Amino acid sequence: MKDRFKIAADLRAIARLLTIKGENPFKAQAYERGASALENLQGDLDGLVKARRLREIPGIGTALAAIIEEIYQSGECWLLEQLQQELPSGAVELSELPGLTLKKIIALHDVLRVESIAELKSACQEGLVSKVKGFGLKSQAKLLTDIEKLDTPKEGSLLLHHALEEAERILGHLRGCPEVIEVDIAGALRRRKETIRQICVVAASDQPRLVLDQFLRYPALAHTDKLEDARCLARLAGGLQAELVIVAPNQYVAALHARTGSRRHIAKLQDLARAKAVTFFSDMPRTKGGKPRSIKSESEIYRRLGLPYIAPELREDDGEIEAASAGTLPQPLTFDDVRGMTHCHTVYSDGRNSIEEMALAAEAMGMAYLTITDHSPSAYYARGVGIDRLRAQWDEIARVQERVKIRLFKGTESDILENGSLDYPDHFLEQFDIIIASIHSRHKMDSDQMTQRLLRALKLPFFKIWGHPLGRLIQSRPPFACHLEQVLDAIAVSKCAIEVNGDPRRLDLEPRWIRAARERGIKFIVSTDAHSISGLENLRYGVSMARRGWLTRGEVLNTLDAEGFIQAVHP
Repeated sequence: MKDRFKIAADLRAIARLLTIKGENPFKAQAYERGASALENLQGDLDGLVKARRLREIPGIGTALAAIIEEIYQSGECWLLEQLQQELPSGAVELSELPGLTLKKIIALHDVLRVESIAELKSACQEGLVSKVKGFGLKSQAKLLTDIEKLDTPKEGSLLLHHALEEAERILGHLRGCPEVIEVDIAGALRRRKETIRQICVVAASDQPRLVLDQFLRYPALAHTDKLEDARCLARLAGGLQAELVIVAPNQYVAALHARTGSRRHIAKLQDLARAKAVTFFSDMPRTKGGKPRSIKSESEIYRRLGLPYIAPELREDDGEIEAASAGTLPQPLTFDDVRGMTHCHTVYSDGRNSIEEMALAAEAMGMAYLTITDHSPSAYYARGVGIDRLRAQWDEIARVQERVKIRLFKGTESDILENGSLDYPDHFLEQFDIIIASIHSRHKMDSDQMTQRLLRALKLPFFKIWGHPLGRLIQSRPPFACHLEQVLDAIAVSKCAIEVNGDPRRLDLEPRWIRAARERGIKFIVSTDAHSISGLENLRYGVSMARRGWLTRGEVLNTLDAEGFIQAVHP
């Protein structure tokens, strides 16, 4: 019999092997979801297995329940064993190297009997890999570089949306403790950084020991690194670190604030506080009984320092304190400022929902308009929409428009081709309501080539919105190289806007470049890049990135009403 964490590890191994084999990605994702469900299970696994009620756990269906029961009862799994037999020894470990496909792993195994990254490193150093068919000197050198990167110790981290999901589960668990008066997320997660290494939670309570006991019962807590009277540092099942800090209720706001800002932001505020002879505990205003009076809000902290409120996303020491002192700190965009959903895919390309389903979901979220921007023909891997199907899509948009209140705009995510031209002939491009122009191929062009590719595209009359500008995929693909400041200068004298992409795997542009663009007076859209109804929720991540880049309502085009928006973006 295995415990739920070991069963979850087996499910993740199955997911990994299915991915290596190139099986349906949704099948692999089902095993990943099952693993997460077990790690976060708050009920009794023994009872659920014995009563054959595993399917009551969200994310676990009939097939997955059978696999879990088998592992629980026998400690083994036929599917895991079968997949391990079908693949060369060491395939899971070797697949961690980017670009090392199953075909290449098999070739290395057959010729060099390579079964581990250590063996592959030795083979590369001896010059043997370059002699294997399908490899060469460049491939061998790249493998060595990638191996060195893997050898560099890294602290575990999660993408923003996964970290938020985990943090919400922790908050829900702690709120189940009657002794918790207030509790919230702090740290980099509250500042909405793209990747999170630690979930920091601050709680207010007069009985810290009972709150710590509740935290230690959190189902996904794997082990404790440090346990103090009012603090716990622990490691979660997925490897992420979690910290709980418990303070007296009258210290809660100050503690939440101190644990939210970057170290440099807080250090500057402390310097300012010393200069103004202000502290937040010993110097607090006193009640008649002589006890310090609680700070009611973070706004009060800034007010006592002579500053306007600085939103959590801005607390990085990137000039926000100086701007606040000078009265020039912008009022950042809010979720409610956004009037329309932009950059949305449907079943016509690689989306999972129909036009009507996407429209109704956006309408239910209170949006005034929705852009249907499926991939263009060159994106064959994403079922790019050919001209024949494009006409059918336009007809369907017109039919759906008669049944919904939300305004629907027909658009495309058109590939910027290698020569800088856009996909689709000009006489079709001019018929779209909106064109988002994006790079999906040839990411490895050198800086000069990529810059010229973009500058040529910018000169086209139909280029109005630059989609996920630098093409990054966080933790898996870096931004492509280009002379970005030169490109931004060209955009500043054009009628083009830049997308802030809300897909949590992209979150592109990053904040420093958003700020560089807004300094040039460039406009933006904040998009979802949604490929499903659930993907519409990506808007909140896009808004977070926009806030981190200091964007205001007036700088974002999809805060306009439908008519104003379409006038601004129409080709």
